[in-house]
Amino acid sequence: MQQALIGVIGGSGLYQMEALQQATEHALDTPYGKPSDVIVTGLLHDVPVAFLARHGRGHRLIPSEVPYRANIHALKQLGVRYLMSMSAVGSLREEIRPLDMVLPDQFIDLTRRRDATFFGDGAVAHVSMAQPVCARVGDALARAIAEVNLADPDEPIQVHRGGTYVCIEGPQFSTQAESRWYRSMGAHVIGMTNMPEAKLAREAQIAYATLAMVTDFDCWHPCEEHVTAQLAIANLFRNAERAQKIAAAAIRIIAAELAPSIAHDALASALVTQPGAMSLDTLRRLGPLIGI
Repeated sequence: MQQALIGVIGGSGLYQMEALQQATEHALDTPYGKPSDVIVTGLLHDVPVAFLARHGRGHRLIPSEVPYRANIHALKQLGVRYLMSMSAVGSLREEIRPLDMVLPDQFIDLTRRRDATFFGDGAVAHVSMAQPVCARVGDALARAIAEVNLADPDEPIQVHRGGTYVCIEGPQFSTQAESRWYRSMGAHVIGMTNMPEAKLAREAQIAYATLAMVTDFDCWHPCEEHVTAQLAIANLFRNAERAQKIAAAAIRIIAAELAPSIAHDALASALVTQPGAMSLDTLRRLGPLIGI
């Protein structure tokens, strides 16, 4: 099976990576079912890359239907060690405007219906999520945005480093009361897909960071249009071309440095049940994640 060092998960409006060369589709299966769609591997800057459309091509899955465990497990099977999540978000702050981009470094998980761990059923682990984002991958994305801005100074991308992403269940957008509540928590952006994705990436020992593309002001803003699917998708498509360029530049930066991440040995101090105490079925299920 073709291996890939770096993975990209495309969110709403990002269903393919146009620059991939020698693209090959993989219809993988996992102990947690099938991923959202085929995973496409190929080369970008001569770097092996894997791309997955989070909602499936054609956008067929609501956030709660995304098979998060299968997605991360399949990417791990392909050898992914660094993962960039491209995600549409709403802004909860005046200074973060539609079409801006945010590199959040914290999450608040308000989802309720999603399987959020690979563990249980014969194996116990408690990974640290104190620093849920890999700073190295986040830094590569920031440097990539700077490169894109240098190449196109007439329409610079406004980027915000750091901040908190609050993840809701969806698929409905927030009430105004909820939107104001999220602001009172200190959250900066709101989305529906980065949890449990970030938790599962950490359990799989994959370095993870999000490129959050702002499409709207949710519904808290007294003067701006309330979010609709039409508004969000329209703004996301406006950012899609730039997102492709950012991903390509970040892939080149990551591959040139291959910096170690706190995620790469996340299970070293988290795995309570040692492999020798696991059943064969449990070892087969978790083997790619724990390196067996």
